[in-house]
Amino acid sequence: MSEIQGLLDFDRDHIWHPYTSTINPLPCFLVESAKGARIKLATGEDLIDGMSSWWAAVHGYNHPELNQAAINQLKDMSHIMFGGLTHRPAIKLVKQLLEMTHENLQHCFIADTGSVAVEVSLKMALQYCQSKYGNKNKKTKFLSVNYGYHGDTFGAMSVCDPVNSMHSLYSGYVKENMFVKLPQCKPTDKWDPKYMNEFEEMVKTHSDEIIAVILEPIVQGAGGMRIYHPEFLRNIRLLCDKYGILLILDEIATGFGRTGKLFAYEHADIVPDILCVGKALTGGYLTLSAVLCTKDVATTVCSGKAKGFMHGPTFMGNPLACAIASKSLEIIQRNEWKSQVKSIEEIFNQKLDKAQDISIIKDTRVIGAIAVFELSIPVDMKWFREKFLEKGIWVRPFGKLVYLMPPFIISEKELNHLVDSVIEIIIEFDNLQKEQQNINL
Repeated sequence: MSEIQGLLDFDRDHIWHPYTSTINPLPCFLVESAKGARIKLATGEDLIDGMSSWWAAVHGYNHPELNQAAINQLKDMSHIMFGGLTHRPAIKLVKQLLEMTHENLQHCFIADTGSVAVEVSLKMALQYCQSKYGNKNKKTKFLSVNYGYHGDTFGAMSVCDPVNSMHSLYSGYVKENMFVKLPQCKPTDKWDPKYMNEFEEMVKTHSDEIIAVILEPIVQGAGGMRIYHPEFLRNIRLLCDKYGILLILDEIATGFGRTGKLFAYEHADIVPDILCVGKALTGGYLTLSAVLCTKDVATTVCSGKAKGFMHGPTFMGNPLACAIASKSLEIIQRNEWKSQVKSIEEIFNQKLDKAQDISIIKDTRVIGAIAVFELSIPVDMKWFREKFLEKGIWVRPFGKLVYLMPPFIISEKELNHLVDSVIEIIIEFDNLQKEQQNINL
């Protein structure tokens, strides 16, 4: 047995990978290294990355500036508790975040993962209502839309779609919240005010119960990669203002340029009361997230019974992660991402327009550095993964979706190969389905 096979066998027998069975797991591939937009497997294959490691590695892998930021910080300290202590990397990072986001967002809680950022935002909104309304507070529910995804912890699961997601497994244990249908209206479609009817009726009827509205702005991520009209978000902001309801925006997937705007809320020209960011924050180097809020939210929370916000992870404000995140934001602040994302979007649009005639493709969607092929049937994950490796690309589809969110630094040649390969594989899959149908006849 080779060393590589021995490692893979141990991995299969003992390590639990995300969303995977230990009884019959899909095969894993051993990564030796990664650089730029490429992943090097231990078996020699060189793969163009179409996933940015679940949308985080926007600057690519093994980035010299991020590497150096980590090395420099390690010489001082890798970690120090954030209770009663602070440090330069955290202060610099928060200064950058406040500069990059809207001026209304004045306070920042540094968390450690995307799911925890969502948990923090929910607790923040809950404490806000408890503090503001005191004994008269009747607000106990959050409002969101179907097909949303906000993480896998219990609070986050409670604001994910309770029917159309993996979290239906935990129904009965997860708190029940309120949901309305997301209008099937793309940014390029004509907006009709009637699309707001269901949402407006829900808010009007239950405003005294709703703690906050929580949404992924413009793009829904793991719940279905749907892209919706900015007018929907704009009208939700107006409704929240009218009925005195907080608006939480989850930009963990979309923040820092992915949609063609620095933050997706800019497409609707609005500002949330609470904003969650993560993933690209550190360029995919370390786990870190942040929750920003308005002065009103922070002041109201801290004027309540608890006299402070009651949350404090062990690794909150980790200096190593903060130093890397600060450098990541410094790279973003140079604004090279704008031309990078624009070029990616142009190639996506050009190639996906031509792919719409493939019979198995139900829909294609593009915004910024996001491309989505929605098929009419679920993908065969094992078959697709084998084909991806044959083509020298790394893509991880789910459900009926094959989607791409590559690093911003991907070259034009790499991107063309990535998209062309995906289309060729989808065509091959389509032909296989047709052959199977003919056999069954």
